[in-house]
Amino acid sequence: FVKDLTEDTQATQWTFGKNRNQSAKWSPNGDSIAFLSNRTGSMQLFLMSEKGGEARQLTFFENGVSNFIWSPDGEKIAISLSLKEDQTIQDLEKKEKKKDEEQAKEVTALVVEQMKYKSDGEGFWKGTYKHIGVLDVATGEVEQLTTGKTDLHLQSWSPDGKYIAVAGDLSEDRDDSFLMDVFLLEVDTKELHKKTNSNGFFGSVTWSPNGRYLAMTGHNREFENATLTKLWIYDLEENSHTCLTNEWDVIVGDYTIGDFQQGVANVGVLWANDNHSFYFQATDNGNTALYYGNLDGEIYPALLDNQHIYGVTIDGDDLAVLAISKPDHPGDLYSLKVTTGELKRLTNVNEKVLEEISLSPVESFWFESEGGLTVQGWLMFPTNFNNENKYPLLLEVHGGPHAMYGNTYMHEFQTLAAEGYAVLFTNPRGSHGYGQEFVNAVRGDYGGNDYNDLMNAVDFALEKFSLIDKERMGVTGGSYGGFMTNWIVGHTDRFKAAVTQRSISNWISFYGVSDIGYYFTEWQIQSDLSDIHTLWKHSPLAYVDQMKTPLLILHSEKDYRCPIEQAEQLFIALKRQKKKTKFLRFPEANHELSRSGHPKLRLERLNAITEWFNEYV
Repeated sequence: FVKDLTEDTQATQWTFGKNRNQSAKWSPNGDSIAFLSNRTGSMQLFLMSEKGGEARQLTFFENGVSNFIWSPDGEKIAISLSLKEDQTIQDLEKKEKKKDEEQAKEVTALVVEQMKYKSDGEGFWKGTYKHIGVLDVATGEVEQLTTGKTDLHLQSWSPDGKYIAVAGDLSEDRDDSFLMDVFLLEVDTKELHKKTNSNGFFGSVTWSPNGRYLAMTGHNREFENATLTKLWIYDLEENSHTCLTNEWDVIVGDYTIGDFQQGVANVGVLWANDNHSFYFQATDNGNTALYYGNLDGEIYPALLDNQHIYGVTIDGDDLAVLAISKPDHPGDLYSLKVTTGELKRLTNVNEKVLEEISLSPVESFWFESEGGLTVQGWLMFPTNFNNENKYPLLLEVHGGPHAMYGNTYMHEFQTLAAEGYAVLFTNPRGSHGYGQEFVNAVRGDYGGNDYNDLMNAVDFALEKFSLIDKERMGVTGGSYGGFMTNWIVGHTDRFKAAVTQRSISNWISFYGVSDIGYYFTEWQIQSDLSDIHTLWKHSPLAYVDQMKTPLLILHSEKDYRCPIEQAEQLFIALKRQKKKTKFLRFPEANHELSRSGHPKLRLERLNAITEWFNEYV
């Protein structure tokens, strides 16, 4: 969609059909838009005039294109694509031109020699590495800039056109390395110049307009994957790398969970034209807000409200365009005059749908949990509720565990509210948005005080909201939320029904079957296969004897994050003991089913959840 910000006009749709079109970026002079589309079978780069018309396909690579950035003069586009160690870009172009029958692959064994050999959403490693090429927009010719046995990720192009900022890990031992360094790739010589010290995880690199500073986000992994992301500045003249948010106990970036917004990009730090100030997103207390900062270390909110800012761009001076969602508002674009705070709505893309349905409101609350810790929660009221009536309650548990529920639209919650349920969601310890100590508190304590936080949230809601029927409650969650759903039904009978999604049931087998199993288990459970007792103690499967709650198990066939064998073990263990359970397996779906899966399967999943709760709650 395209909208003229200078006039009160309707947004105009430019692409149509059932294909996915994403990552649109204006050319520097504003006369065309480049975007990625899978309309030819794989993600390729297309170009469309600002006047509209047919899009022109720019790339024809076998494995497609995963990312791109414009050169400052608009004559070239840097692209990211996958190459085998001995392949060149020209090899991929030649293979793409072969007939389909000549591309058929012979059945052969997959040779595995490293632990990181699969990834959820991408499947098994095909021996390819992510490399950088530069495409000439006029001629279509592509020059390869990087080679070797490493992955390099596009970040941004320097204002003078001489360098491309990239991020990558050049460690020889990929299995035991969890670093991400920032490099400057010299376009003419193809040389890499490292700018970070191989002791952390950095990315989202953007250049100041004068080319002197690199802004980036990252951390030094002090708490492994539970470490708060911070904002850093690299001064290319002084060769200094400084953290501007070191004393700020807030995570930089957008960590609010949503299941409705598609193709959301991490924009990093957006520089103002003065080369001194900038804007960025940060996640705090259930909100993702827009913040202002500068090189002097000043940081304060530019727009802070009970909302989720999931997209942002600026003109370099006083105008920002934001994508904003709230619990009862799926999302639209707004313009913000930063100096005055004037916010103006630009789009109303869900207007027709919202005229036909009612969305439920939510109420935020705080309660005290174990150890005096204060925890935030929300209750979404049943659609068109009446305070004189009693309604069943559903507890929702998010994944991660290092993520955050917040003030954003959740289609699943609204669907359940429309079925007559009150929906309780909360951020137990381990969630982002409440500081470093809070997010780190779950590590080594899965099923401990995080479980107590959830049960205390239920108790608080029952006391605060008289409309809840305490005799009719259910629980559901996915990933870590699925683990916790399994854990809950193994430790209490207070819920009438449960739905576990893409869950973990057995940490012992998870260690070896998940794409992140061995290191995630060590980081989070703080144990490994040398201590089977600890892994089993934290495994819901160990408590199947105590599970009496009717349990629906939902899992995707191609989930490599929490492989489907986790669900299989739980299902067989329950059935063997004649417990009430049912198992739904979703074909060709991965760990992201609820957020970005096939629409038909997403609907089937929602219907299965509501039908189970309607029957047993």
